[in-house]
Amino acid sequence: METTSYIALSRQGALRREMDTVAHNIANMNTTAYKGEKMMFVEHLTKSKDDLGFMPRKLSFTRDIAQYRNLEEGPIHTTGNTFNVAIRGDGYFVVETPEGIQNYTRNGDFTMDAQGQLVTQGGNPVLSTGGAPIFLSPQDQNVTISGDGTISTNNGPLGQLRVVRFDDIQKLKSEQGGLLNTDQAPQEVPRPSLVQGALEGSNIQPVIELSRMIEVHRSYDSVKGFIEAEDGRQKKMIDQLGARA
Repeated sequence: METTSYIALSRQGALRREMDTVAHNIANMNTTAYKGEKMMFVEHLTKSKDDLGFMPRKLSFTRDIAQYRNLEEGPIHTTGNTFNVAIRGDGYFVVETPEGIQNYTRNGDFTMDAQGQLVTQGGNPVLSTGGAPIFLSPQDQNVTISGDGTISTNNGPLGQLRVVRFDDIQKLKSEQGGLLNTDQAPQEVPRPSLVQGALEGSNIQPVIELSRMIEVHRSYDSVKGFIEAEDGRQKKMIDQLGARA
């Protein structure tokens, strides 16, 4: 296969991965606190092996080097649910998985389990600033969660939701159940801004994502047409050379 086809295939492969990313974003447009993802591409230059001149020509390939998150805050939607909590600005809630590993999330769609423990929808305990789970007894009524995360009832304060931040948010890795994980040490957010009875929506803008999908699809078809035309040209050249022989 000639170099032109390899170059076209590098572009087509990158477009396919970008299409997968756009489709994933659209599928999560209604996921609480979801952050849209985008691909980052670069021009990869290599020397032509077929050019033996003093200054060999360079070939330009397409290469995707990273996938990054759009960290813009999603819209805050009022739900009226006592155990729904949205974060304004920087910060992540801390939850504990069955393996004992701390994970992080901005999805504040919490609930109480059968033991009165504050947990995520996946059943993971939500941790307090002291690093312990938060429990409510049957006698605890009129639950309020203040702007700094302090949980209080008619019996007084029960604890404070832990909210942390990281130096490089792009290094947070997605885990099962919408959780995030990282090797970075979490830093306490000194003055978190929480909203009780609300959830942060996805920051996906459907119209923009659909426009991106159409654009990527057209580009993919264009490259596909070029590859097919190039394949036809090569076959025609081989047939002509074979006829002369």
